[in-house]
Amino acid sequence: MDKTKRRADLLARARDVFARRGYHAAKIEHIVSAAGVARGTFYLYFEDKRAVFAELVDRFVARLHIAIMRIDPGDPSRTVGAQIRENTFRVLSIFLTDRAMTKILLTDAPGLDVEFDRKLQAVYEGVHNLLAESLAEGQQLGIVAPGDTRVFAYLTVGALKELLYQSVTRDFGREKAEELTQAMFAFLQSGYLRIPDESGARPKKPRSARTK
Repeated sequence: MDKTKRRADLLARARDVFARRGYHAAKIEHIVSAAGVARGTFYLYFEDKRAVFAELVDRFVARLHIAIMRIDPGDPSRTVGAQIRENTFRVLSIFLTDRAMTKILLTDAPGLDVEFDRKLQAVYEGVHNLLAESLAEGQQLGIVAPGDTRVFAYLTVGALKELLYQSVTRDFGREKAEELTQAMFAFLQSGYLRIPDESGARPKKPRSARTK
């Protein structure tokens, strides 16, 4: 097995060990046993258990960032509602198809240590900022209700995290990503979204729109 494949295999085995045992209970011995390699082989690729854990989280977060696309109100081929649905579907698909990493990110990563908490906080802050900016643009278009867009962003991310947390810890929500996307979209429509249908017609811009 070449070095690239060996590293990928160690990461995959470590992911499964962390998801099954939890970060603190997992040991390097568990990882190398699952991967079928010697302990020394592990240290050829990673400094310690925390290093492999951090890389797993970094890779997963990178996938999420790639999946989230900025809403383009001027896109002639897709309505704003369709774009929101697509973003929601892509994010849910990543979490639901990699339930091991979902459990790790939501249950083990927070509280690991001060440095890692700062790192996670920066990740979530970036997501909140991007969403708040998109919602502010939506207010200008009349498709988002007036209000504090940062509060809306916190509520949205919080609802999504809780849905996923229940999915991986209580075996809830094994429905397909399409079904959970529909449920999440309906939830947002009952709140701040002002998109009644997917007919393609865009709401008119209000005469006086608030951005915050």
